[in-house]
Amino acid sequence: MNGVLVLMEQRGGKWNRMSFEALAAGQQLAAKLGAECSAAVIGEGADTLAAELAAKKLAKIFTVQHPLLQTYTSDGYVAAFEQLLKQADPTYVLLPHTYQVRDFAPALATRFRQVLISDVIAVHDGPVFVRQLLQGKLNADYKSAGTGPCFVSVQAGTFRAEAVEAGTATGTAITANFTPQLEANQIRSKPGEPFREAAQTVDLSAARLIVSVGRGIGEQENIGIVEELAKALGAELAASRPICDNGWLPMERQVGSSGQTVSPKLYLAIGISGAIQHLVGMKGSKTVIAINKDENAPIFEVADYGVVGDLFEIVPALTKAVLAAKN
Repeated sequence: MNGVLVLMEQRGGKWNRMSFEALAAGQQLAAKLGAECSAAVIGEGADTLAAELAAKKLAKIFTVQHPLLQTYTSDGYVAAFEQLLKQADPTYVLLPHTYQVRDFAPALATRFRQVLISDVIAVHDGPVFVRQLLQGKLNADYKSAGTGPCFVSVQAGTFRAEAVEAGTATGTAITANFTPQLEANQIRSKPGEPFREAAQTVDLSAARLIVSVGRGIGEQENIGIVEELAKALGAELAASRPICDNGWLPMERQVGSSGQTVSPKLYLAIGISGAIQHLVGMKGSKTVIAINKDENAPIFEVADYGVVGDLFEIVPALTKAVLAAKN
């Protein structure tokens, strides 16, 4: 096959939303190479999910199924994907950078005497894969020099799921069923009960407008001025991790790698410096406006518009202007 193969993630017959971000990256990489992009889905319900993929611009769709793959185990996924990759023979293997991928992908890459280029934020011609170091202060370029498949995981929010190209009537993907040879004694780990997140009363991922506050607010009593702006705009109120760790806002309002991943039309970052953990959660925003008194704050590197100044002067004035415009 050669070309690019994207290993999609699903659980219980439902896609992990990051899978389509990885698929968008795979299609873009294939276009740079002048090659074809294919996808694979593993586990229970793969046939149904593959039918959804049939509408995308793909050369081939692999469904990987076996009774021992109904529940995720690292051993099962590594063994199954190893057999698939040896048959499909892709040049590049892309995956979403999820907790599950972090569990099995390094071992899978090792089976081919390769390393996993993880948490990639961009793909340049070459192809060159870009990762961030030192909490986003530096970018590092990586290029595969091995003879086997190159394994790459894609950081959340870097590529947009809606950028996935649809197929055409004349370019329908071929679906191939792949049944790996697995034995029960190959599965050394026993899966426990699936992790269940606490029910969230706030789904920031569905918000079109978000006003987010960081440690620049100083004290919990000051959050009210940011909340007033959010109400004036009809936006959801969110926060960086220090605000939620301090208990100033509920954890369900945290944006970042350990919080929610968002992609609103407008993300207004107030008093947020822009640590990489926070940027991971909000980089999918269509427009980012940052207000910070530190002109060297990393948030300005990803912001479409930046305001350097005292948020205690700017935010109330902005709220007043919004309310005046409504009236």
